[in-house]
Amino acid sequence: MVLLLQDTPIATNSVLAISSKPGDMARSDSSASSATEDEHIALSETSWSEGAADTKEDDIHEQKHALHKILSELFEENILAKPCRAASRVLQGFIPAHDGFPEIVPQQGPRQGHWEFREPEFWTCGFFPGTLYALLERSIRYPGSLRADNPENRSSTIIRNYLLPLCKSWSEPLHAMASRTDTHDIGFIIMPALRRDWELFGTERSLASIVQAAHSLATRYVPAAGAIRSWDCLLKKDITVTDMENNLLVIIDSMCNLDLLFYAAAQTGEQRLADIAASHATTLLKTHLRPESVRSTAKHGYQGQLYSTCHVANVDPQTGDLKWRRTAQGYAAHSTWSRGQAWAILGYAQTYNWTKDESFLDAACGCAEYFLYRLETSPSCVELPIETGRGYANPHRGHVPLWDFDAPIENPQDPLRDSSAGVIAANGMLLLSQSLAALGRHTMSRRFFDASIEIVKDTLDVCLATEKAKLTTFGNNGTSIKVEDVVLGATFDALLKYGTANNNENARRRYANHGLVYGDYYLVEFGNLLLSMGLI
Repeated sequence: MVLLLQDTPIATNSVLAISSKPGDMARSDSSASSATEDEHIALSETSWSEGAADTKEDDIHEQKHALHKILSELFEENILAKPCRAASRVLQGFIPAHDGFPEIVPQQGPRQGHWEFREPEFWTCGFFPGTLYALLERSIRYPGSLRADNPENRSSTIIRNYLLPLCKSWSEPLHAMASRTDTHDIGFIIMPALRRDWELFGTERSLASIVQAAHSLATRYVPAAGAIRSWDCLLKKDITVTDMENNLLVIIDSMCNLDLLFYAAAQTGEQRLADIAASHATTLLKTHLRPESVRSTAKHGYQGQLYSTCHVANVDPQTGDLKWRRTAQGYAAHSTWSRGQAWAILGYAQTYNWTKDESFLDAACGCAEYFLYRLETSPSCVELPIETGRGYANPHRGHVPLWDFDAPIENPQDPLRDSSAGVIAANGMLLLSQSLAALGRHTMSRRFFDASIEIVKDTLDVCLATEKAKLTTFGNNGTSIKVEDVVLGATFDALLKYGTANNNENARRRYANHGLVYGDYYLVEFGNLLLSMGLI
């Protein structure tokens, strides 16, 4: 049995201090011992450290300003405008429950620059409503973040009044999905939007849908194996698995659906839901995590066991024994699919926050450090030049991950990446940094905080679509909103480019180099996490 927590607050009792000079770590620790522990070489041209809670108020203001400057594009009007434009389709008669939800934005071809929609039942349907609710949350809890790039000094009330009906329209079909027992992705479908609807407005219907969805997910739990069934079948060009009596297919993505079970357990007191989630996470420590013999190349990297991950494991439903490992979206069974590694980081960081079981913390750290190891040892073709204002400096080893860390690079001039993997991993590392800070492990906390900022900074530099959008107001007292391209005719509906949904050679659909709805969601979510931590 795991300890049932009522909530998972982010640790904010220590102040993250920022230094704008390489190697100059800002500290306000009073003891020499703690200063020695935290001192290390800066990871980038802007470095981050843990300071004591009594850091001077003006210093904190300066530090927040420095962080906001580095990640300014994360809070510019474009981040709000693009989802609003796509969401406003409902005002012209678009019906999500019938017409579907955004999935990808192609970078080439006849549909270049515009959302392609998937059937409402597809596993990604919750991310677009979740993005809208995340922006609504900004307008309610952090209205100042909307005025940072607002030439009209537009009231946040106007934004809220515009967003709220769009959120309701796009989230409405999700309630009917809460009873689905045919998918393990019900957490991805339900939580991004309906958790916020419950927490922001106290909407009892949304809480009821969350609880119902958790019960639906629990029906897929196989007690003898200690795991939740991810897929009922596996249909690829090279393999077909349909026998559920002798096969239990589990994928690493499932770690990020456990948040639904823990949350519903906390809201209702139903311990069984939390126990199922913890059991599943424990099983995947054995079935999906692969111990690696390498060590971190960073001076202050995590020195515990590092782990790569497999994508798909087939478990014996009667015994829980591992039958085989494969991949469905990565390069090969032995390779490390970068988004799968990111799901593991985020999922185990979330699971530790709920349970406080350090085996899950160790798993999150080991997966995160291995992700960073693979970024830091990537082939030289991944390196990108840095614009310094005086031209381009020496190449910088980019933090936008390859789609699979072990896949052959077919085009060294344009290696295939997955921007969504980077921002998912960054969210996990940011949560992880706070968990470690709460334990007093400040050096490791700073390591993962620095890394999360580097990943998102590079993602914005490399992958943020240059075709941006803006809001304009019109009508009575400027209370109506419309969205326009900053450059007329230059349209790209997604926030990020260079996502890779599935590049496996045996996939029934192979597609890459596009915007991805969950890449956009986790980019916005990262900004909200920084706001909730008081760092922006």
